[in-house]
Amino acid sequence: MSSNQSEAKILDGKSLSQNIEKDLALEVQNLHNQGIKVCLCVILVGDNPASTSYVNMKARACKRVGIESKLLHFDETITQKKLLEEIDKLNKDKNINGILVQLPLPRHIEAGKILESVDASKDVDGFNPCNSGKLCANIDSFVPATPLGIINLLKHYNISLEGKEVAIIGASNIVGKPLLLLMLNAGATISICHILTKDLKLHTLKADIVCVGVGKANLLSADMIKENAIIIDIGINKLENGKIVGDVDFENVSKKASYITPVPGGVGPMTISALLQNTIKSAKIQNTISKN
Repeated sequence: MSSNQSEAKILDGKSLSQNIEKDLALEVQNLHNQGIKVCLCVILVGDNPASTSYVNMKARACKRVGIESKLLHFDETITQKKLLEEIDKLNKDKNINGILVQLPLPRHIEAGKILESVDASKDVDGFNPCNSGKLCANIDSFVPATPLGIINLLKHYNISLEGKEVAIIGASNIVGKPLLLLMLNAGATISICHILTKDLKLHTLKADIVCVGVGKANLLSADMIKENAIIIDIGINKLENGKIVGDVDFENVSKKASYITPVPGGVGPMTISALLQNTIKSAKIQNTISKN
């Protein structure tokens, strides 16, 4: 490490998301003035404490910008057939703009079938295969909130993806794969790593940008990145002492990186603001208003 290397600049998702929410509140008010109410319906199955916490967080965010939020809370014993029927009702309800199914679902329910049943024009989570396919083809669509939030964060700090080497650790349909496509569409060269990747360090050491989101504290250490790399920490882990940390050894990696997201206060708030963006976008689509 060079002796003149200073601490990494913090990519502050918390303050940026607050500014974005101010703009979104104005958009919602503008739609309201045109007689359009923006409404998000969240489906929660069971009583998973983490899921309940996320749902409450989303409801509070909706309230801050003037979006109406509804919660359909079902017992974990609900059948797949019944859940599909409930989603069909929401698809047909003109007063509902966005539909979000909180994951994970109970084991007896096929998450893929449920997500596929959400109308593509109301799929604010971007998990319907129709929206996934559009993202793959670089056609405007609903993009999953966490990858969209990351892109918004990079844009705000004028970090271009064009020509950059990017390593993404984690290949989920929710984060890793859509993030890969967004960054590829923006001109980056991508390595995507997962549980079967033999030499993780081989990929991270050459990367200008490392994104990690697998749920393992201290997975990314300082010896795994090059000088001045940009680090996007998507992980959320609760330590035994109750402290919330990401997947990056923040203390040591921040001394070598040029930019880094904190946990909490980095990607998390950007995910919420991106979900609100998508919900407003859905209202505009359903009322044939230009998205620009």
